[in-house]
Amino acid sequence: MNRLRFWMIALLLAAAAVLVNARPSHDRMVARAPLAQLPATIGAWTGVDLPIDQETRKVLGHGDFLSRDYTRGGQPAAINLFIGYFPSQRTGSTIHSPKNCLPGAGWTFNSSQSLDLVDAAGQAHRVGEYTIGNGPARDFVIYWYEAHGRSVASEYWAKFYLVADAMRTDRTDGALVRIITPIRSQEEEAQARTRAEEFAGQLAPLLTRYIPR
Repeated sequence: MNRLRFWMIALLLAAAAVLVNARPSHDRMVARAPLAQLPATIGAWTGVDLPIDQETRKVLGHGDFLSRDYTRGGQPAAINLFIGYFPSQRTGSTIHSPKNCLPGAGWTFNSSQSLDLVDAAGQAHRVGEYTIGNGPARDFVIYWYEAHGRSVASEYWAKFYLVADAMRTDRTDGALVRIITPIRSQEEEAQARTRAEEFAGQLAPLLTRYIPR
């Protein structure tokens, strides 16, 4: 059954690539602000930019990327925010699933789920949540794919909408938003989840300037 599912997904992704590249050779670009202008202060959180080395940028491809650590009230538990925005996904620069990147760095997935997260403006976002481990270290992760005012947790649905939007609007732009916070040894997983969800709820309404609808 898993083998059949694998081939079905592989065929879907191959068909998506063919359909997208069969459309006009250029995308319709939409005005947006660069991710570097995302506020360094979000609610009670204060952020510090982290450098992204050239080797990582080469792997990510052509796009606009932000990596930033946010802390709150001097607490040791930080939020790491990564956003990758791709203005076009026709030429090989596509969104990488965090589920593919993290295991290569030695992290294993312990649990996962998808749910609707309601942000500070009352808007629902479909997000994925999971815990990862690497030796004694554990992290809690929230991520979602954002494009044209739509949030999805599944990379396969993201590919489906990519093809649909390319055909309807000549746009293939989109982004991955990923939030990671450590699960400290003296706290429950629920505390880390609450911290990540609160930050995500304050962040999400700000994204429309940087990830156009």
